Amino acid sequence: MKKTLLGKTGMEVSVIGFGGIPIQRVSQEEATKIIIEAKNRGINFIDTAQGYTVSEQYIGNALKEAGRENFYIATKAMCYDYESMKEAVEKSLKAMQLNYIDLFQVHNASKQEQLNLTLSENGALRALVEAKEKGLIRHIGITGHIREILLQAIEHDEFETIQFPFNPVESQGTELFTKALEKGIGTIAMKPMAGGAFTKQKSSLKYIINSNLINIAIPGMDSIEQVVENASVGDASEPLTEEEYKEINQEVELLGNEFCRRCGYCKPCPEGIDIPSVFLFEGYVTRYNLPEYGKARYDSLPIKATACVRCRKCEGKCPYKLPIVNKLKHAVETFNNIK
Repeated sequence: MKKTLLGKTGMEVSVIGFGGIPIQRVSQEEATKIIIEAKNRGINFIDTAQGYTVSEQYIGNALKEAGRENFYIATKAMCYDYESMKEAVEKSLKAMQLNYIDLFQVHNASKQEQLNLTLSENGALRALVEAKEKGLIRHIGITGHIREILLQAIEHDEFETIQFPFNPVESQGTELFTKALEKGIGTIAMKPMAGGAFTKQKSSLKYIINSNLINIAIPGMDSIEQVVENASVGDASEPLTEEEYKEINQEVELLGNEFCRRCGYCKPCPEGIDIPSVFLFEGYVTRYNLPEYGKARYDSLPIKATACVRCRKCEGKCPYKLPIVNKLKHAVETFNNIK
């Protein structure tokens, strides 16, 4: 497995990491086997989150057999104030039964007020800096889906990594990743298969690795077969073939009028709907096969997609000309069909 330095963190990570969202679908026994296989295939970076139900717990238990020393462990929490983040660090340490976490990230900072609070005197960043000084965590990162928010965040030297969507159909992070690399900030590609929408898995990973923008891609995995296939891309590290470029272009064209890139240009909705989040959470149901998780995330939204009055102002602002109103209607049907 090819390895690279994750920015200036000093962590030499495998170019293919282990994404911890889908592992919540399997049993602890299966999860342990999957993580052991990841180790055997040269994957040495695991990314999870407090919000991924049992993912942290499964990973912590699996490390007893797979060996804590074989992995860099990254997790994250959607906490933006000091006290909440301080508690979150302790909670993750306990869930994974660890003495320290290699990378702790502010999770999904997608609103200006969230970033402002994070950076304030009573913010989450202060809690993470203190945790780092105490040795509870070793590095600090931030994740999100809105480029403009993270472009502001990387101006703060405390952030050592960023995590943002990147794949052949989502290239809106190019400027963000370029600036991050110039500052020595590690770059992590979330959603390397566009949340399951991009079906040419190996081609997508090869595209990301060859982009020269990404230190590590973290596809979600919930089977040994997926680990073997994903790791093989990191083993080969070969350039894309002409046929693979053709496959990618066909897939991008196919997704063009349907896929939400979560760029945020449709916002603000006059009714207050968080349109990108609605589509993101629907994807957990339709593409990740995580109906309960996706529905719980959707239910947490203060304003649901049912509030849409079909004004279509969002569609006028969407650079990809998506039929947003119809997609919101479909999302309502998706969530209503979950019992």
